[in-house]
Amino acid sequence: MLFGNVKLSIEYCKTDISIAHPAYFSTPPCIVLQLTLQIAWRYIAQYKGTIATIVKLAVAATAMSVAFMIISVSIVGGFNKAIQEKLFGFSGHVHVSYFDVNKGAGLTEAPITLNKTLIDSIKRLPHVVNIHAFAERPVIVANKGKMEGVHLKGVDAQFKLPSAYGVKGIGINYTDTTYAKEIILSQTTARLLEVNLHDTVLIEFFENNGLPRLRRVKVAGIFHTGMDEVDKYYAITDIRLLQHINHWNADSINGYQIAVDDNKYAPYISDYIHYKLIQAPLESYTTVENYPNIFDWLKMQDINSLIILIIMAVVSIVNMGVVVLILMVDRASMIGLFTVMGMESKTLTGIFVGMAGFIAGVGILIGNIIGLGFCYAQQQWGLIKLPEETYYMRYAPIAVDPLAVIGINIVTLLLCMLCVLLPALYIKQLTPAKALNFK
Repeated sequence: MLFGNVKLSIEYCKTDISIAHPAYFSTPPCIVLQLTLQIAWRYIAQYKGTIATIVKLAVAATAMSVAFMIISVSIVGGFNKAIQEKLFGFSGHVHVSYFDVNKGAGLTEAPITLNKTLIDSIKRLPHVVNIHAFAERPVIVANKGKMEGVHLKGVDAQFKLPSAYGVKGIGINYTDTTYAKEIILSQTTARLLEVNLHDTVLIEFFENNGLPRLRRVKVAGIFHTGMDEVDKYYAITDIRLLQHINHWNADSINGYQIAVDDNKYAPYISDYIHYKLIQAPLESYTTVENYPNIFDWLKMQDINSLIILIIMAVVSIVNMGVVVLILMVDRASMIGLFTVMGMESKTLTGIFVGMAGFIAGVGILIGNIIGLGFCYAQQQWGLIKLPEETYYMRYAPIAVDPLAVIGINIVTLLLCMLCVLLPALYIKQLTPAKALNFK
């Protein structure tokens, strides 16, 4: 038979043709599809020599493109997730504080009064996870002649640093009836001061008259975020200590920090608080607005990832287009024979689309194994190390997004199959007489 062992039984089609119009007695579409796929698979499977090598190279190129796309998207997603977790874990997503045009000009910012009604109203907002009151003041931490300036952040017992900070020590003990005489330093500050857990350091609070007030506190914890914006400039203590030093009462604070379940809701929550829940002199702003340099850097990583995706997609398209064109030239005599036998050009094109689909499918499968395998290895063993002072972490983070991986697979497969349409013009221009002369 012309088509070898290709089965053309009408049972493959679920169409009842007994009452169909006479024009419907041509080959049903479902059988045409099965025919083209079987022919495509037959010729892909029997290739040997140079053509087989070209097919293998096409599979390898597709696999590497898919693997690079998966790894790129996962690394960029990992950067976004890791950095946001670290920053939001310390500062929250939204801040409410006193608006002061001379902010930062004095040693302490103007306090606001703790408003439990406002706290309850914010807690009831959708996507709000928690809200913490805080106080801040610039201080100097000293030990054995070494001094470091930090922003001392006072928090209550409900505030917890994320596990990603790798906190060492038991943290601040809030059981003291006045205030806890303890501090949590960053690893950077602790190293510069040459102090360890349970050591005692001196805190110098400078007053407007230039005279310092001194307090000795114990190092109750050491954290590390890898972000200079936090590690170099912040330390944590009991909020009651700052209230005592500032001569404030128990309801005096510098502001509230609010955590939400997804940062995309932070601008809407901030705007709602600003226009509906608070009045001047209070202001509401997001952490993204407070640290624009970090989030601009993350946006740049998204652009880099997009460029890589586009380059890899173009590589896949060009690679598949060239390979299919070579296969068409190699099977020119087959094209002529099928044309003489009455096969339509769209059906012939379908055969090569099927070939491209098989090649792309195998390449995508291998690419997924390589890409996801590398992501797993990076998560487990940290194969790629990074300069922490530049990238805020020691190892390249990985966050595999299943939807992104599925999208990469589908788009790559569709592009590889659509790229056949241009070489398919070769079929329409090839006459049976010329085709049958190919050797």
